[in-house]
Amino acid sequence: MSTSLLRLVWIYPDLLSTYGDRGNLLILAHRAESRRILTESITVRSDRPIPREGDIYLIGGGEDGAQALAAEKLIADGALNEAAGAGKVVFAVCAGYQLLGESFVASGQVRAGLGLFDMRSDRDVKRAVGELSGEVNPKLGLEDLTGFENHGGRTHLGPATMSLSSVTHGIGNDGSTEGAWSGKMVGTYLHGPALARNPGLADQLLAWAIDRDRDELPELDDSWIGKLRAERFAALAPA
Repeated sequence: MSTSLLRLVWIYPDLLSTYGDRGNLLILAHRAESRRILTESITVRSDRPIPREGDIYLIGGGEDGAQALAAEKLIADGALNEAAGAGKVVFAVCAGYQLLGESFVASGQVRAGLGLFDMRSDRDVKRAVGELSGEVNPKLGLEDLTGFENHGGRTHLGPATMSLSSVTHGIGNDGSTEGAWSGKMVGTYLHGPALARNPGLADQLLAWAIDRDRDELPELDDSWIGKLRAERFAALAPA
């Protein structure tokens, strides 16, 4: 593979890194380096500007106050919207996923999102907590998704945004669909971290970033990940 530098931008870990989602950054770096793709991991705290020259931008989960503050700062900064508009890869989880939409609810108030996804998020009386699995949108050609969800939000997709998967166990967006996908942007409620439990999705993000087909990436030994995935799916099977 090429030795060109792949820049991974981890956004606002001081606000949105509650559930171990930094693992997504580590997985991407590992899977890229294993294929001799050099990476640079750029961590951007909320008091710093977001670089415009990234290749993959990642956002994690967080609590209401941190989510609302992150949205305000991201809107004022403008770099993430510019990056998405330039066709850069964006991967967002949970609270980070919600704030990519038109609006979300935090601390009982409707807040403006970044408008990168045609969607809005609100609240449900029942919190979604537990294992989540889903059949990926066939257009992506990926294996079923597995992860852990912990959120009070419900997300409603508009016609310009496709769901990432249909739910086979858990709640996800609304009990029917999970996550969102548009262009090179992906949002999900999956923790675990998501890319550790779904290596195919990680490879899709990498392939988009280096402008290759996913099938062109050299294969890696994912036998241990396969065992983990099999274990988690088996735990969801009816007794």
